[in-house]
Amino acid sequence: MTARDLSIGVDVGGTNTDAVVLDGAGAVLAHTKRATTDDISSGIRAGIADVLAALGDDRDRVSRVMLGTTHATNAIVQRRGLDRVAMIRLGAPAATEYPPLTGWPRDLVDMVLAGSAMLGGGHMVDGTPIAPLERDGILRFVDGLESFDAIAVAGIFSPSSPDQELEVADLLRRHLGPDARVFLSQDIGPTGLLERENATLLNAALYSVARSVTDGLAEVVAAEGLDAATFFAQNDGTLMSLDHAAQYPVLTIGSGPANSIRGAAYLSGHDDAIVIDVGGTTSDLGVVVGGFPRESTLPREIGGVRTNFRMPDILSIAIGGGTIVDVATGRVGPESVGYRINEEALLFGGSTPTLTDAAALRGNPIGGRRLPALSSATSAALEAAMAHIAARLEDAVEQLALGRMDLPLVVVGGGGFLVPDSLASAGEILRPHHGGVANAVGAAISLAGGRADQMAPMGERETAIEQASEAAIAKAIQAGADPLQVSVVEVHETHVPYTAQPTVNVTVKAAGPLARLTAGAPVR
Repeated sequence: MTARDLSIGVDVGGTNTDAVVLDGAGAVLAHTKRATTDDISSGIRAGIADVLAALGDDRDRVSRVMLGTTHATNAIVQRRGLDRVAMIRLGAPAATEYPPLTGWPRDLVDMVLAGSAMLGGGHMVDGTPIAPLERDGILRFVDGLESFDAIAVAGIFSPSSPDQELEVADLLRRHLGPDARVFLSQDIGPTGLLERENATLLNAALYSVARSVTDGLAEVVAAEGLDAATFFAQNDGTLMSLDHAAQYPVLTIGSGPANSIRGAAYLSGHDDAIVIDVGGTTSDLGVVVGGFPRESTLPREIGGVRTNFRMPDILSIAIGGGTIVDVATGRVGPESVGYRINEEALLFGGSTPTLTDAAALRGNPIGGRRLPALSSATSAALEAAMAHIAARLEDAVEQLALGRMDLPLVVVGGGGFLVPDSLASAGEILRPHHGGVANAVGAAISLAGGRADQMAPMGERETAIEQASEAAIAKAIQAGADPLQVSVVEVHETHVPYTAQPTVNVTVKAAGPLARLTAGAPVR
């Protein structure tokens, strides 16, 4: 019987779509880089076709396809394809000062919001109900709406006291039908009402966008005749099943940087390092800790909306292969020629000086090309640009290192030649083989994961950890992890201020290898 030990990883970025094939031992057997297409499915199809062609008869060994994409982020930023959502907040009379969608850009509010209501319900930090759940008010609100695609529900302290949100979901599905799209904030983010509410509403608005991508991936896999399970990459460097991704698309935002960090760690053999992914327009720096991306503890803005779901701690700077060098002023960026570098850079016969040209002037071999004759002013500006970006990279690495000067710096991405061979703020500089497709490698090697929060008095801390661990493991299994191999990989404890008794909030992350695919298993 033919071993089915191959995995395909695909990462869709703003400029390129990368695809790789890894065998059971983790070796890269094939890889490709394609231009990202407007509908993204065409780029995915082309990338997968390329690596399958390289495999030849071994294509039947492919058992899994993993995808990371910025599609959800782009839909929010570009205000494209979003559903209309009704928002129900449980917390009155305690939480009516700031209505839902406070601070949102007006154009996004007009596009997404079908109506909102602030009704009785919610809990205090110790689990005491703020007010009885206003069931009749919920039904009156829904019946008074003209039209909507989905309903988002957010209750005060629902991550630690989930019962009211669950009751509302049951109430709405009995009233509207079992197929009603109801999204609960307890499934999306930690405590912090407004940011969690925002993330839940965005998640509900992204449903149709996500479903089109998940269906598109399934169609590509089926069209290629692959008997393979399909997965989506999450923000934290783990995977989830396609159905899970369609239900929680907001959890895919940030999966691109997470894939790069995981892939860089894997290719370099270092589970603790700083990673820099240098693209055509920007360089993204992150930190890998224990093989997973270090997460930001600060709220993040997506398309002008403040959210608090977990995201990789990423520092982006305007340094890339296409970054423009202004000869007259000496300014470096932030403008970039982007995907037009093959037409506009000096190295490719164009007229725009870029950082790629600066690197070529320093002697870096880039595609076997040579620079044309340059004026003294242009040469001086390009030389100064390289010194400028070295200083900026030095500062960026120091900012992420948090005082540790011994962490290796893993350089990946097509513009990695811009990073000097030594930086005072970093340890060893590593340039792993296949670093140009590290993001797709990160998607291919990821584990399935889940996360859960639990708040409890300090005296019940052990019980809270146990309950949160059970919930996180259950979510990881739902996302596609093998029930026999999933385990807790991270526990965070945060003391909660301003409570009547010492209180702790526990966040647990679980992860495990993907469940084995049996013959004839569905692709989703």
